[in-house]
Amino acid sequence: MIVAFSVSPSGTPHDAARAPEAGSPPSSDSVHESVAAAVRVVRESGLPNHTSSMFTEIEGEWDEVMDVVKRATEAVGRYGSRVSLVLKADIRPGHTGEITGKVARLEEAIARHPAQ
Repeated sequence: MIVAFSVSPSGTPHDAARAPEAGSPPSSDSVHESVAAAVRVVRESGLPNHTSSMFTEIEGEWDEVMDVVKRATEAVGRYGSRVSLVLKADIRPGHTGEITGKVARLEEAIARHPAQ
């Protein structure tokens, strides 16, 4: 299966070490530190993955992928009192390598039929 997910914090962090320093500008417009924590979990999992500007995709078996998503969500949870998780899954038993295979087939189709 391939799971595309996006996770972000909101609210005040429970962990004082994650709170902005006194006098520093508010960082509510950016969640890059919390997203970095989530992506670190994904990359350390060893499962095939890809991160774009809005989603991270991960490929593997149901239990291992969902475990990584759960741990990534927990990592983001340290940055706020609440976490938003958006998840989309392509569940296709018996198929692997689709995280790159689907894109390769798309590019081949585009090359065969260029825009006019």
